[in-house]
Amino acid sequence: MLFELVFLFLAGFFGGVLNSIAGGGSFITFPALIFVGIPPITANATNTFASCAGYMSGTYALRKEIALHKGELLRITVISLIGGILGAWLLLQTPETVFKEAIPWLMLFATLLFIFGGKINTGLKKLASRHRHASSIGAFLLLIILLGVATYGGFFNAGLGIITLSYLALAGYSNINAMNGLKLLVSSTVSLIAITLFIYNDVIAWHEGTIVLFGTLAGGYGAAQLSRRLPQKQVRNFVIAASIVTTLYFFIDTYIN
Repeated sequence: MLFELVFLFLAGFFGGVLNSIAGGGSFITFPALIFVGIPPITANATNTFASCAGYMSGTYALRKEIALHKGELLRITVISLIGGILGAWLLLQTPETVFKEAIPWLMLFATLLFIFGGKINTGLKKLASRHRHASSIGAFLLLIILLGVATYGGFFNAGLGIITLSYLALAGYSNINAMNGLKLLVSSTVSLIAITLFIYNDVIAWHEGTIVLFGTLAGGYGAAQLSRRLPQKQVRNFVIAASIVTTLYFFIDTYIN
């Protein structure tokens, strides 16, 4: 029992540090929850719960940058709510065995996004700059893409921030602080509505999730100091290595064992 408590707290702590410095904390916290014996769907729902506080605190910290786009906030929030509901509903309808088989592919998708997300965003920014005066069809397609992003986040939390940044780049946003603020707003909205459905369906492991939650809060706070000392490139390389190892583990565990 003590080992589990310490293990989950440390997983949450390092996940919080990674989220604050380079992103990718779910590559630590989600597998940790499964490692202590929580079923995959419950682990995924619990990881969303544990990550949400960090999203909300980040959203509050960047509220001034978010306010610069107040004319778009209602649309973004409503679509994020709809997508979060849809994604969480899809997760709850997915049989445990099917979701378990999907985990390696979801982890692989999130890993590739983490590795190549910067290049994708750069390419999307160039594309957006060439087509700033989007047609009504283009605007509608952007709404559909945002709905897809939010649905993914409701279904599987890992990689949501990277996908949201890619969407914002495609939509023509260029201020990185505003983009980070809107990214956190989308993540918070999607997670909160998904958590509501998870609570209603009783699929959150509260004890384990709360331990991870406190760990992420402590790690996020500590990262404010660490971020000034740790080379972000090395931290990012560590996240990439950890995500690759974790993804390989899930492929082996699912399809070989």
